[in-house]
Amino acid sequence: MINSRVHDLLEAPDAKLVIERAQAILADEAQRRRAFREWLRDDVKAEFINGDVIMHSPVKRRHLDATQNLTTLLRVYVHLHELGAVDSEKALIGLTRNDYEPDICYWNKETADLFEADQMEHPAPDLIVEVLSKSTTGRDRGIKFEDYAAHGVGEYWIIDPVRKSVEQYQLDEATMAFAVANTLYVDDTLTALTVPGFTIPVRAIFDKDVNLTTLKSLMNRTDR
Repeated sequence: MINSRVHDLLEAPDAKLVIERAQAILADEAQRRRAFREWLRDDVKAEFINGDVIMHSPVKRRHLDATQNLTTLLRVYVHLHELGAVDSEKALIGLTRNDYEPDICYWNKETADLFEADQMEHPAPDLIVEVLSKSTTGRDRGIKFEDYAAHGVGEYWIIDPVRKSVEQYQLDEATMAFAVANTLYVDDTLTALTVPGFTIPVRAIFDKDVNLTTLKSLMNRTDR
């Protein structure tokens, strides 16, 4: 895909002028990105996307519940089986041009073992989960969808807390784009593609009682 876009640009007679202008814009953007990182604090949720600082407003209860429910299950499972690291909300993902703070991230053990205590910027995770809200839907399905795939995120889940659904996407490495793996609802079972052995009922993301039952089941598994 990238090679095709480069080829199309080089076919244009004003390609050199366009490239020079783009380089100037990107240089200015890089300076503002450095300033953004220096400004970013623990108590602020913000992202730097295509040159703009995106501030996040408080989310509704159903968004918080879905995020926390899934984070708990995923983190407990990953820690029990020593599979890597799971973070929620405030892990800064630094990609080529943009900085994101996804709702949930998972890195495999090989990557997570390289993390340091004072590290702020993190590489592209193996799994990213975004929980939709009114203000983020466009980015979650747009720029993030494309950018995560372009940087090799192996799996992407989009959770809709209103419809109580999970869209599961898998990276097609040949095109570096996401392909639909599954669209799941509350009566379905979700099986991760990048977290070995992680399988939960979708309802556990949205229902407190089912979440607790599922958590107990994960903790009681003996195949560690």
